[in-house]
Amino acid sequence: MGDIIVSMEHISKSFPGVKALEDVNLELRSGEVMALLGENGAGKSTLMKILSGVYTRDSGILHIFGKEYGNFTPKEVQKAGVAIIHQELNMCRHLSVAENMFLGREIIGKVVLNNSEMESEAQKYLDELGVSISPKQTVGDLPLAQQQMIEIAKALSIHARVLIMDEPTSSLTSREIAELFRIICKLKEQGCGIIYISHRLEELSYIADRVTIMRDGQYITSGNFKDFTMDEIIENMVGREIKEKFPRVQCEKGRKIFEVKNLNAGRLVRDINFSLYEGEIVGFAGLVGAGRTETTRAVFGVDPKASGQIYLDGEEVKIRCPADAIKAGIVLAPEDRKKDGLCTKLSIRDNLTLPNLDIVCNKAGIINKKAEEELCNKAINDLSIKTPNVEVDANTLSGGNQQKVVVGKWLVRNSKVVIFDEPTRGIDVGAKVEIYNLMNKLKQQGIAVMFISSEMPEVMGIADRIIVMCDGKITGELMAKDATQNQILTYATAFENKVGQNSGREEN
Repeated sequence: MGDIIVSMEHISKSFPGVKALEDVNLELRSGEVMALLGENGAGKSTLMKILSGVYTRDSGILHIFGKEYGNFTPKEVQKAGVAIIHQELNMCRHLSVAENMFLGREIIGKVVLNNSEMESEAQKYLDELGVSISPKQTVGDLPLAQQQMIEIAKALSIHARVLIMDEPTSSLTSREIAELFRIICKLKEQGCGIIYISHRLEELSYIADRVTIMRDGQYITSGNFKDFTMDEIIENMVGREIKEKFPRVQCEKGRKIFEVKNLNAGRLVRDINFSLYEGEIVGFAGLVGAGRTETTRAVFGVDPKASGQIYLDGEEVKIRCPADAIKAGIVLAPEDRKKDGLCTKLSIRDNLTLPNLDIVCNKAGIINKKAEEELCNKAINDLSIKTPNVEVDANTLSGGNQQKVVVGKWLVRNSKVVIFDEPTRGIDVGAKVEIYNLMNKLKQQGIAVMFISSEMPEVMGIADRIIVMCDGKITGELMAKDATQNQILTYATAFENKVGQNSGREEN
């Protein structure tokens, strides 16, 4: 590790009614990965938005490469050598790779854009990272992992020496994560300083040199990563000891509540059959692209079914659209909560009320304010949603609290089947435990619970029964108490193994 390249001292920032940061300190050195850790709402994103010029600070001192800066714009920050890669990638999907990399700083010929030079420059930085992407490709046609590599290449093209990565592995496969870590190590060797935000604490041992921990908008501690145990990191983040990472509640398995038979929908939902029972949580495991999310979308009526039957309490229900599913008592907390689960520009009140107008409106269609208030208070109290009041926009909440709002709007309906798609993606360890406790509470109430997760320890730790998918099919089913990671991975790669066997036979 080299010299200090970023120094933030006594940084404070307030929003109306909220003290987001109070006297926060942070240092970054060249050639290091500094993990910035804390629960959702700890102030990590606010601090990084100050460093990247999105927010102005109320007080504090900021130095970048030894130069003190007052308030500056994102463009001025870019010139100073700072780049940020957001969790939700901000790319123009209809433009090419080169056009995205040079957006706002296009190379112009005598009259029009010099596309050939931009493509040539883009190719140079892509080659430097060792990724096989054509600069002419449309970004929207590329997988998320490659889009992330484009953002890193863009940072290199502006000669960024400070790189902020916000939850970079949340949607990546294990292979893609390994590739990202390879590139991070390469950037470190070149002297780049990286601020790395992640709730996947187990991955930090591969890349982190130091940690800075925040809690409730305040600086807690910092130091070399190797000097902390994982329990110490978690305790500093949440302010208490978390005794059980995966709390499990034992319930007696009851009657069959929900059944899916011979479900087919598109390429990634092929002849799906499974059942859900009272007193159990069923986890769906598999690699990205296995068809798990597509299965939930078909069950919930988002995507059309080619064939198949769905049974609730032994009777077939016809689900042609989400409204049919909701009416029947089947609800979904989707994978992309901001895109599909929330109206982020509306208040918490509106988000909780909108799907429940049939409950809070009288016969004339007028909202009963008392019923609405009771509904909102119940969701906030039952799920411990951290918010100053129900009138703030959902967009102002942390990721974990946004997830709670998504779940809360369904639980007030007394639903019979609750489906969670990646419920803990992008939320902190404390909020994860709250989501697990919520699942356990539903299980105890006799509600059928299924959830999808790409994190194998999570599936094994919370589910009672595990269903594994690969290439659009269910390839295995295991009781969690008897399952091993190797068994799950074997089922999850069934298609790859089959392809390998076929290739071997052809060669012989």
